[in-house]
Amino acid sequence: MAIDLPFIWAAIIAFAVLAYVILDGFDLGVGILFPFFKEKHDRDVMMNSVAPVWDGNETWLVLGGGGLMAVFPLAYATILPALYMPLVLMLLGLIFRGVAFEYRWRTRRGEFLWDIAFSGGSMVAACTQGVALGALVQGIPVEGRAYAGGWWDWLTPFSIATGLALIVGYALLGATWLVMKTSGDLAERARGYALKAGLGTLFAMGVFSLWTPFLEPLYFDRWFGWPTLLFSLLVPLLVLGCFALLVQGLRTRHDSRPFIAALGLFVLGFAGIGISFYPYIVPASLTIWQAAAPEESLAFLLAGALVLVPMILGYTAYAYWVFRGKVDPEEGYH
Repeated sequence: MAIDLPFIWAAIIAFAVLAYVILDGFDLGVGILFPFFKEKHDRDVMMNSVAPVWDGNETWLVLGGGGLMAVFPLAYATILPALYMPLVLMLLGLIFRGVAFEYRWRTRRGEFLWDIAFSGGSMVAACTQGVALGALVQGIPVEGRAYAGGWWDWLTPFSIATGLALIVGYALLGATWLVMKTSGDLAERARGYALKAGLGTLFAMGVFSLWTPFLEPLYFDRWFGWPTLLFSLLVPLLVLGCFALLVQGLRTRHDSRPFIAALGLFVLGFAGIGISFYPYIVPASLTIWQAAAPEESLAFLLAGALVLVPMILGYTAYAYWVFRGKVDPEEGYH
């Protein structure tokens, strides 16, 4: 039986993107929440909670973007021209927040500037990721195997709404991460923000569940056709279950349960996007088989991925294991 290499690579890249969203999502969320915590001590603890893992989390972004270029070059050549502006802004945001991790601890007079860089970079990165996702979902025009749209086609009410929604979603991940990793008044305040962000995330998921099917006939058929209708009926129940788990965990002051519930919401949302897209990598324009590189290239790259991906999973798991537990307010990783 022939191995469907484009499908395997689509699954690998989808996993890398999901891993990036849920891992880098919470440390971006910590930056998004920065302005709501005014005390220097609280901000120090917040940064220390993600300092050991934030750069490793971004490995998955490199794997997803690099894998897309190598494995689905036609999709890469189509998507990037359509999303140049939001992707460049995203990278600038990530650069500023990354530099802030180092420079914030080296100055007192200019500390407030690096606080702004950390928080602003996190917000810009989160918003532009949502905008790029919204622009991709709403469709990218393709003619003759090339992008056929304009420079500002990515900027629409739908893409702006997805950008704002992702800020709220990442704030939920960040708040629940702080609940799990910190203690005292900081954790208590994080619980309050987690509940508010959870309500906002639930509302946003409901809005986009009603909005998305009407963007493209493909989505409408997937959401309300058979047998994918079963998934459309099941997901709202699972989303409500995750939200109930989130609220219950916050009210009982459980450390990890709210974070797990928030991850569940993101996984369900990502699965919904996957069901809407598949087998298209550029919605309604290019399938994974049309956009894939030659079979020989896919096989060669897969051999490397079978070594590289387990290594990344291994050192990521080890880093989280080493730095498990609550952050000591009197110590840091800087």
